[in-house]
Amino acid sequence: MAVHHFTPDRYYITIGSHEPALVIDDGDSVVTTTVDAAGCDASGEGVTPRGNPQTGPFFVKNAQPGETLAVTLDEIVPNRLQGFSASVVAPNVVDPDFVREMPDAERSLWDVDLEAQTVSLVTPTTSIGHYTLPLRPMIGCFGVAPARGQAISTATSAEHGGNMDFNGFGPGVTAYFPVFVEGALFHIGDGHAVQGDGEILGTGVEISMNVRFTVKVIKGMAARWPRGENEREIFTLGNARPLDQALQHATTEMLRWLQDGYKLDPRGAHLLLGQSVRYSIGNVYDPAYTVVCHVEKERLPAL
Repeated sequence: MAVHHFTPDRYYITIGSHEPALVIDDGDSVVTTTVDAAGCDASGEGVTPRGNPQTGPFFVKNAQPGETLAVTLDEIVPNRLQGFSASVVAPNVVDPDFVREMPDAERSLWDVDLEAQTVSLVTPTTSIGHYTLPLRPMIGCFGVAPARGQAISTATSAEHGGNMDFNGFGPGVTAYFPVFVEGALFHIGDGHAVQGDGEILGTGVEISMNVRFTVKVIKGMAARWPRGENEREIFTLGNARPLDQALQHATTEMLRWLQDGYKLDPRGAHLLLGQSVRYSIGNVYDPAYTVVCHVEKERLPAL
């Protein structure tokens, strides 16, 4: 199982069957970098057009359509000391008559302190003063090439993953993606130093990242939507608009996982989910919204 150190020299603002940037084996790890959502690298210089540019894609040997690609996010570390965000929530997350009361849009700058593991507001000056938050790095947009030769904008999301903006995709988390094309063609980008649920500003604190991830092809898992797990829980993601359709996809995928992966009978899966489920919102800004369905591992039967 090799560790590849990869320096990207091109980026994509669609996720699709692009020419592979690197061919890797099942079980390999990759150490690489991502630019921020505006296409700026570790020096803060724009090196590619804006729009959640993706590093990759990475062709994974042995990955075939109908299988599942597991991607463990081993490390996600900002590689510069300042990021940016929007400063006004999206109009669609407030009452329509409140929109006229909102301030003008303005970019906010945030300092990152890697030693202290904090993110602090620099500008604009507001009544919240020197606002400091814990650093909570995450990947906002990543996934695999979709089926039928599609190239889907990194502004949105679907079965293949994409711009889900779920703040649970942080270091140590494993994401599972359905494989639609040979080699899976995994893409990664759009790092956030911190972001609340829903990405209601339309951004997190956008920043370029050093990342390390490890891939594994899973032959027996027939995922249809993205899945994930951490030490405490498993979760599934539905990407769609309206919001209730995203919830339906996430719930259906969890019921499938409970039956296929944990060998529960249908009624048992429904009963467990009904009394154990927790939902969160990944994104309510993009063309497709993201709803996340969570179940704590302590509620699951032993495998």
